[in-house]
Amino acid sequence: MKTNRRKFLKHSGLAGIGLIGASIIPAFSSGKDNHSDESGTARIASTAHQQKFNMSGYSAPKIDTVRIGFIGLGNRGPGHLMNMSLLEGVEIKALCDIVPEQVAKAKKSIEFAGFNPALYSGDADAWKKLCERDDIDLVYICTPWNLHTQMAVYAMEHGKHVAIEVPAADNLDECWQLVETSEKTRKHCQMMENCCYDFFELLTLNMARQGFFGEIVHCEGAYIHNLLGSNFNKNSYWNMWRLRENASRRGSLYPTHGLGPVCQVLDINRGDKMDLLVSVMSKDFMMNETAKRLAATDDFFKPFVDNPYRGDMTTTTILTNKGRTIMVQHDVTSPNVYSRIHKISGTKAAALKYPSPAKISIGDEWVSDEAFKSLEEKYKPAIVKKIGELAKQVGGHGGMDFLEDWRLIDCLRNGLPLDQDCYDAALWSSVAPLSEKSVANHSNSVEVPDFTGGSWKTNKPVDILLEQGGNTKVIRTEPPKPA
Repeated sequence: MKTNRRKFLKHSGLAGIGLIGASIIPAFSSGKDNHSDESGTARIASTAHQQKFNMSGYSAPKIDTVRIGFIGLGNRGPGHLMNMSLLEGVEIKALCDIVPEQVAKAKKSIEFAGFNPALYSGDADAWKKLCERDDIDLVYICTPWNLHTQMAVYAMEHGKHVAIEVPAADNLDECWQLVETSEKTRKHCQMMENCCYDFFELLTLNMARQGFFGEIVHCEGAYIHNLLGSNFNKNSYWNMWRLRENASRRGSLYPTHGLGPVCQVLDINRGDKMDLLVSVMSKDFMMNETAKRLAATDDFFKPFVDNPYRGDMTTTTILTNKGRTIMVQHDVTSPNVYSRIHKISGTKAAALKYPSPAKISIGDEWVSDEAFKSLEEKYKPAIVKKIGELAKQVGGHGGMDFLEDWRLIDCLRNGLPLDQDCYDAALWSSVAPLSEKSVANHSNSVEVPDFTGGSWKTNKPVDILLEQGGNTKVIRTEPPKPA
């Protein structure tokens, strides 16, 4: 196992990635994140991408029974595995994790549903064998961030649709790999941004689609969540991978929870696009001090002292082609109250989720509780009416995890376009490395690549509100309780 772990570290690059900014900041500057076309010429302009096939709105052939292989069964994987085991039209065919105990535990958790998946573990390349199987339709990836893209690309190249935990990519080159592989193979590549399926986010999306807010002017999102203890906990993340990411990259490393829902409200990639962004980052007041304190009594933490930690708070401002603005914040170390903000500001009305309870304003006044409930009922989207209460019962971040998994399977079984495509996965993930470039260059503006190759002008808004589909049944709600 020691040999296998060393091999895994070598392959995965868990030592982290340091990005160095250039003096001028186009979407692609000199260095690691250059993206080259087939002639080997580095792309400088975001319009250089020649779309091979438009995956936005793409309907893949229906799959009556979706056969799934899971890679990564540490933190997020087991929850998604359980969700999938509750749905009709699903077969769990294979499970993979570098830690054999995790695979065995995961297999045992779904025995009640009658699944007997093949197991892969103990080798850094075991996941490739799972992807190479000819009896899998969907590969679900829940591994450390820097493994997401290489696994997704390999799976798509072997004929599999892909679902990836957030973020989908660590750097710009990986973002382009996802886009180009999805276009080439015509296989779905969905980043599983669960916050797009939270109930207030779905409500405000439906309200925006029906013109309640008027013209959208500005949106805000965030990931403000104190994970300081988890990052330094030896048992939270395998080989301390998440701490290593935070110890070597300086920017908004985890933007998609706040960003994804507001991008859908703004129809980003489907009528509007991001043009540029600016990121400002505080210094690190928390992480290095924590490493020093722990290292004083535990030599394990000495390698984590005096690393180039990202600052505690990063604030990123984005300008869209239509002249709207987005503000995204990232802070996972300060003792703040949890918030994703989720603010929608329009010419007629506004909404704000955090601090709780969520609020809606018309004019310059919050509506009453009674009026809020009336609006909530009027604009409740069909997906919430159909599966919302059951999703809350099953759970997973209040039900949004189950909603996203149910919706993914329902789309695949009905041959519907997915709610998030490869362009969303690439764009939302790209905000992290782009913010790093901005921060490294005195917070100058950075051009945002157009991953759609110009098709954003004609792409249609995503159907996340259940205008189609919805016939996948939940055949179990929970595993049987022990006698």
